[in-house]
Parts: sequence; C-alpha cells; structure tokens
Amino acid sequence: MDHLLTGPEVAALCGVDPATVRKWKERGIITPDGLDDRGRPLYRQLTAARAERATRDRARRTVGSVAA
Repeated sequence: MDHLLTGPEVAALCGVDPATVRKWKERGIITPDGLDDRGRPLYRQLTAARAERATRDRARRTVGSVAA
C-alpha cells in the first residue's frame, strides 16, 4: 500500500499553504484516499500531484484569457 500523506504534508510537497489543500478538498479538486485514526483525510502522493497540476493548469488558462 502507498504511504498516505496528511494535508500539511501534501501542502509542503506541493509548495502551498495547508489552507490551500483544505480548499482543494472543499472544491472537489482533491479527494482523500483514506482517513487516519482520528478521521482526518489522507492522500496518496499521486493524488496530490494531480490536484496540484489541475490547479496550476487552471491558473495558466485564467491568466492567458485576460485581455491585455
């Protein structure tokens, strides 16, 4: 089984604030792959990478669509 990461670990891996990971979860950008013994979400590294990529791709589209 893959090593599962906490929200703060995902944030550190992706170079974002832990609040960003919580917002990704609220918006459905990232879905937990499991829960710890206290019911907190845990994520696979691949899940974190996909969420980061989706967010960065979306940001590039938004920046590119702004009229000069």
